[in-house]
Amino acid sequence: MKTVLFLFVGMLYTTMCSAQDFVYKPVNPAFGGDSYNYSWLLSQAESQNKFKDPDALDNSDPLASFQEDLNRQILYQLSRKLVDNQFGEGDLQPGVYDVGDYHIQVNEGADGVNVSILDIVNGGQTSVTVPNQ
Repeated sequence: MKTVLFLFVGMLYTTMCSAQDFVYKPVNPAFGGDSYNYSWLLSQAESQNKFKDPDALDNSDPLASFQEDLNRQILYQLSRKLVDNQFGEGDLQPGVYDVGDYHIQVNEGADGVNVSILDIVNGGQTSVTVPNQ
């Protein structure tokens, strides 16, 4: 009798139990997770990062920031004069200019205006040819 009772109770519980499939969804968007998690994961990683880049610019020095801004404006003015000279009424004359950290050489060529810019501080060099109209 006990065996029949145990079988009957066992059948009752097996019909009432249910299960579902286990589905894994990664958190990281690089591995298929939701893309909305990206900014949260990045902010968490940056807040835990204790390493500093030794080559990163130190923006706390106002004189260095001023010098960078001045150099940026010099290159901007040079590019405006080049474009005005070729496509408008420019006043850029061929010659050699030493402005800020830059040694600039402007030459008239067969193809147009040739400009060579040398960064005196780090030795970087750029050559640009602005074609004739």
